Amino acid sequence: MSSRALRRLKGKQRGQEALDLGYLQLDVGEEAAELGEEDEQDEGPLEPAKKSSSRKAKKNKSQKNLSNIYELICDAETESEKPTDEELGVGLGHLDGEESKEKRDSQETEKGERQPEPETEPCNVGSKASRKKKKKKKKTTTGDTQQVEAAGDDIDALLETIEKTNGISYQNESCGSSDNRSVLYVEHKNLNPETELKRYFGARAVLGDQRPRQRQRQFHRSTWMTVLKDTWPRFSRPGISMSLLESKEGLQYFTFEHNRDYQQVQFKFLDAVESMDPNNIVALLQMNPYHIDSLLQLSDVCRIQEDQEMARDLVERALYSFECAFHPVFSLTSGTSRLGYLRPENRAFYLALFKHMMFLEKRGCPRTALEYCKLILSLDPENDPLCMLLLVDYLALRSREYSALIRLYEEWEVHRNLSQLPNFAFSVALAYYHLSQQDDMVQSESARMKQKSDQLLQTALIMFPSVLMPLLDLCTVQPDATVSSHVFFGPKSQMGQPPALNELVSLYVGRSYALWKEGGVMVWLEGNVGEVLRRVDSKDPFVEDCENKRKLRYQSAPRNIHRHVILSEIKEATATLPLEVTTQPLMGFDPLPPLDSVVSYTRPERQNGAASNESTLSLFFRSLLPNFNMQGGVRPEDDREVARAGRELNQEVNRLMVAMRDMLANIQFQEPPREDNPERDEEEWD
Repeated sequence: MSSRALRRLKGKQRGQEALDLGYLQLDVGEEAAELGEEDEQDEGPLEPAKKSSSRKAKKNKSQKNLSNIYELICDAETESEKPTDEELGVGLGHLDGEESKEKRDSQETEKGERQPEPETEPCNVGSKASRKKKKKKKKTTTGDTQQVEAAGDDIDALLETIEKTNGISYQNESCGSSDNRSVLYVEHKNLNPETELKRYFGARAVLGDQRPRQRQRQFHRSTWMTVLKDTWPRFSRPGISMSLLESKEGLQYFTFEHNRDYQQVQFKFLDAVESMDPNNIVALLQMNPYHIDSLLQLSDVCRIQEDQEMARDLVERALYSFECAFHPVFSLTSGTSRLGYLRPENRAFYLALFKHMMFLEKRGCPRTALEYCKLILSLDPENDPLCMLLLVDYLALRSREYSALIRLYEEWEVHRNLSQLPNFAFSVALAYYHLSQQDDMVQSESARMKQKSDQLLQTALIMFPSVLMPLLDLCTVQPDATVSSHVFFGPKSQMGQPPALNELVSLYVGRSYALWKEGGVMVWLEGNVGEVLRRVDSKDPFVEDCENKRKLRYQSAPRNIHRHVILSEIKEATATLPLEVTTQPLMGFDPLPPLDSVVSYTRPERQNGAASNESTLSLFFRSLLPNFNMQGGVRPEDDREVARAGRELNQEVNRLMVAMRDMLANIQFQEPPREDNPERDEEEWD
């Protein structure tokens, strides 16, 4: 018997089953249910159909336990096996011919108005409508469904073809979405430190016994960086807004603006800073609890007093005030929003993000700190005012984002020369080494990564030989005698390098030495140091080339590197700052402002009567020289000579303060003699 005849026979059997007609019903639910009950009573002529229905029920139960792909295949098979309209009509007519008399008698006695014959018409109408819809779906199928139909009744072959096609398309979509993202793409969920802490310790350990929110609690604006705390003062608009300056080449340029009331508060803040009394800043914050510069300045005071919790809380309050003033188009994650550092109104946002990032790194959230680092870098990647390229590699290694660091290096090396920075030269080699040590890495790929890491580390050691000895010193590792006595890694390499390079090397070693303390990393470093010494002794031309590059480059560091060193507060790097930077007055709310700042409003000149609010030191010098001004400004009534003398005196005072600070920092007390000293006279205390 042919397959077509078998399908027709199956169709007739399905047509005789009144219980299986539920999927063809549209508007005749009650009548079909009653018809099914009557069919169950007549068990004699429907025994073959019942057997087939029991087989189908077992098959359906087994299909429910399978995946959705298997169910789709079964649906395709049942669609091909469903009877045509003519076959369905024959089956229904046969059912009506045999049982019409019994149904009419029973229905007339129970419900005189019911007739069984019209029941077949709505079923035919419903079947025709459903068949038309399914025919349309079949016409719109792609080549994948044609392959499925060609595979026939082999279910295993169907599963293989569908899984292969679905798997390939899914991988392509996922890989494409990740590759199309910018290197500086920021994810909202990673801006919340609780996300990282939950990953480390679990949600119960992080959230603790926090009570559910009360019903009468006020609803506040949802923010990404910080959340309004119950301990904070009631939030009110401090007078900051953001405006869109221009949009070009797919980038949007924004700036913060201060209204008149906020400008008056800013002038009062400058007076409080000049008074050198933190209590004046506290009094100003009591009147204006969300003034940005006051929050940042008081945060520095609390951090110096080792009140880390209060210092972090003040920075978070400043960030919340900024985020409430965002422009609707401003995006934290897209990497296309720009914010110029030349405007004083925007600098506070940079500093708040930087301080918050440093608190997160100390708190043990390097992944969250990395997101904030990318956020700061995306605000002005061309100028990089806070020089975040000196920090992003360290945070990427701390958070084990090795692939992201390598991708940033490969994409930016062409136009930014990242290999000329000591931190990138060593960190990228370390990232390749960690990738080669992963367990899920293929052996051939692992060997390639290991070879790449060796090559990069040897290049970094030849280009920056002054890194090795301070790094081993901070890691408390005693170098080999051949290494410490060699001229290439000896003291000569540190004494002869330019001051800018000395600043970069001191910054990297003081920050990243903990990454090299691992046992495997130190063994890897030792092997490559021996290889570098062999290349130096063999007069490799690359060694001389790197030496010439060090002499020509790194003559003077740009202003953003000095600003980064000041904000990082790493003592090894702070000691290498040039004299022209240390002699300048440094303000915590605006360290080393750009020389070409764009000023939108100026502070009014202070009257002579305001001299009583000046500091004691300023009053003392004003008593000696009436035309002296602590800020170095020139009064209109002063002539040029007196103004020049005042500036010179101001510089001398700043140099004197720096010398006194260095003297106090270098004071050393002589330790008392120990008890085990053999030279001590035993009768000295008799």
